[in-house]
Amino acid sequence: MPADGDEGNQAGTITATGNGVRATARIRAEHNGRTTTLPLLHSDGPFHLRRLRPSGRQARVSVIGAMSAPLGGDRLALDITARPQAELEVTTAAATIALRGSTTDPAGYDVQLTADEYASLNWLPQPLISTRGSTLHQTYTVSLAASSRLLLREEQLLGRTAEPPGHLTTRLTVRRAHRLILDQHTTYGTPAPAWDSPAVLSRHRACGQLLVVTPDPHPIEEPLHLGGNPADGYAVLAPLADSGALLTTAIAPTPACLRLLLDTALAHTRRREWKSAST
Repeated sequence: MPADGDEGNQAGTITATGNGVRATARIRAEHNGRTTTLPLLHSDGPFHLRRLRPSGRQARVSVIGAMSAPLGGDRLALDITARPQAELEVTTAAATIALRGSTTDPAGYDVQLTADEYASLNWLPQPLISTRGSTLHQTYTVSLAASSRLLLREEQLLGRTAEPPGHLTTRLTVRRAHRLILDQHTTYGTPAPAWDSPAVLSRHRACGQLLVVTPDPHPIEEPLHLGGNPADGYAVLAPLADSGALLTTAIAPTPACLRLLLDTALAHTRRREWKSAST
């Protein structure tokens, strides 16, 4: 594994054991006084990191799957850091598919997101698909400076067409200026109790959330319900205790309906921010 100061695009070595693959990919973005550069892109295991065309001062990276993952027993991690004043957007080229593999051991997928002072970090992956027989424990650990910005979108599809899901647990932990502002834990699929009951998902199989954190307070003070037709899903945009953070939680029958709800929430958030800044 290269040291933190190594430059350029580094290729990692896949470490495989009888219980799965161990791999950690790393991205570091820095501001050079004019724009954002990428001094460290360290691909590893199933993660191949590719630079995309920048958008203004924002650097962009796509995570491309180089092999089927995560499988049972895998321990995979992404470590993404935006240093002071850097602007970084990270996407994935395709959906992440959790598969059963040759072992019944659970797979782990850990994403560490760090945004330093006056940095901006967007994490916008394609959906995670939980397939029959798979077991995946996913975590997001987010560390933000008081002046940084975050846009995080998370989407899950529980099972492929006409297929029950595997067992999926996700945990999202967010700290801002070392203070905990969100710690959310969700569990879907057998043996989780009541996950498909009318009080939780009912018949919906696509779920997700959108987290927006900015240095300035948001003008939204009460939860807002989004989406007009119940058959197309539900979404609630709610302020957190931290006045600069908004969380949208959505469920829908299909990934397309889910993405529409989350896009609507993002547009609503940005429209409110623009109105607040202009008054």
